[in-house]
Amino acid sequence: MPGVIGIYMTGEPAKGVGPQDVALAIIGAVFANGYVKNKVMEFVGPGIASLSADFRIGVDVMTTETTCLSSIWRTDDKIKEFYDIHGRSDDYKELNPGAVAYYDGMVYVELDKIKPMIAMPFHPSNTYTIEEVKANLMDILHDVEKKALVSLDGQVDYKLTDKVRDGKLYVDQGIIAGCAGGGFENICAAADILKGKSIGSDEFTLSVYPASTPIYMELARNGKLADLMATGTIVKTAFCGPCFGAGDTPANNAFSIRHSTRNFPNREGSKLQNGQISSVALMDARSIAATAANKGFLTAATELDMEYSSPKYHFDKSIYENRVFDSKGVADPSVEIKFGPNIKDWPEMVALTDNIMLKVVSEIHDPVTTTDELIPSGETSSYRSNPLGLAEFALSRKDPAYVGRAKEVQKAEKAREQGSCPSEALPEYKEMIHTVKKFYPEIEGKSVGIGSTIYAVKPGDGSAREQAASCQKVLGGWANIAREYATKRYRSNLINWGMLPFIYEEDELPFKNGDYIFVPEITKAIKEKKTEIPAFVVKDGELKPFTLKMGELTDDERDIILKGCLINYNRK
Repeated sequence: MPGVIGIYMTGEPAKGVGPQDVALAIIGAVFANGYVKNKVMEFVGPGIASLSADFRIGVDVMTTETTCLSSIWRTDDKIKEFYDIHGRSDDYKELNPGAVAYYDGMVYVELDKIKPMIAMPFHPSNTYTIEEVKANLMDILHDVEKKALVSLDGQVDYKLTDKVRDGKLYVDQGIIAGCAGGGFENICAAADILKGKSIGSDEFTLSVYPASTPIYMELARNGKLADLMATGTIVKTAFCGPCFGAGDTPANNAFSIRHSTRNFPNREGSKLQNGQISSVALMDARSIAATAANKGFLTAATELDMEYSSPKYHFDKSIYENRVFDSKGVADPSVEIKFGPNIKDWPEMVALTDNIMLKVVSEIHDPVTTTDELIPSGETSSYRSNPLGLAEFALSRKDPAYVGRAKEVQKAEKAREQGSCPSEALPEYKEMIHTVKKFYPEIEGKSVGIGSTIYAVKPGDGSAREQAASCQKVLGGWANIAREYATKRYRSNLINWGMLPFIYEEDELPFKNGDYIFVPEITKAIKEKKTEIPAFVVKDGELKPFTLKMGELTDDERDIILKGCLINYNRK
């Protein structure tokens, strides 16, 4: 059972402070120290009563960036009203902690003391107040440039200090979009700030994407769309594309401020391998609008003296009734599902063998490896229903040679599965299995599964994207080795795809990229619930021992790994 951390809120946000400001303040406080990692965040305290449903949603959608497992909020009349507006009154339930409640930890959030925030590149936890950035501009920009040397592997000449004009930070692009920024109240507040103003005719651009079509319709009815468009803002359809690089890709070397979820390197669509990189910072819609009103110069919403109209939201369900098919839970078997040529079945997954031989095909020493770096978004979206096609992009932004190396190893495993000689498909394997049989003469070749593995210090930060694991699996991956896993979600995804989530906690590795690792009796070790797994680096005719750790696994997780993946587990 996960630990539960109370997020105890008091006070009321200052005028101009929005949900992204609160979220970034929390992320900045808890990400690096792992305080809420793999725990449930429970939002309680009197301050919650001052927050609308939209505001709470805006904070909650960002909790993933803390590496928490999940989050839950106390409910009240404001949430009941939200259900009423959407015609779901019967679904509302009041949720509150008991008179006495015990927590595994507590985070105190004084809402009235939170100032407009900015998460500088390249992570949502790289947080400052906008006030701090403006007061220490060159120092902070130089610090980001130093971080870029790590995040971008020194592959491009990255500059951010050249965005300073007359002592002020100039922004090239603003985006308010998606589940984080595209809420009704966020966009209305941005429209209030910009009403009667112009974003200017310089490089700066502003695009707004409502989070849903009903929100778009209501903004059209109450005039906020017109207010925005009159300023030079471009309002686009409800679409989460900018968040994963499928819309409004910034220009090379551009600096973009976004009310969206993440600002990892390359996420917004620029491609390091093509020599293009841009910078993304996260901000609240209100301060993005204030920056737009100031013609692109970084500005906090609290610097403006204004009143917000705070219009009421009216939900119109007709767009769904007119356009979305509802079968009422009864399928029509006469209707055939149409499959295009880019929709493919999952390849068959074999069960875990008694012993495994792993080749290390990628070695990543970044402090954190995101799911975006394991499998990029954006250009991969058209392959979401094509497992093999999608896998071609695995690690393409971090280690472009990975796919080719993994496929070479997979040829040997395919030969083994078909009863052929693996060494004919992968000649170097002959020496490896010969060395193993010197020390384990009783082992039969067919009992040794052959797969690839990657090493990363802390993989799996960011989204819960299961393709970060599945793409490795369909390329023949049978394990990850890490010092720790960034999130329980990523570790669970590895397990669900039948991949072994190994841990090696020492700084100095006994293996390197290109080495083979032999793990004897792995099936037995999983069945016997061993937490320490003997392993050997196969090199120069010798087996060099070291120990891998497994960590806790539930009985179901063990069975999933043994059967080869969750698909096999469910089928059986």
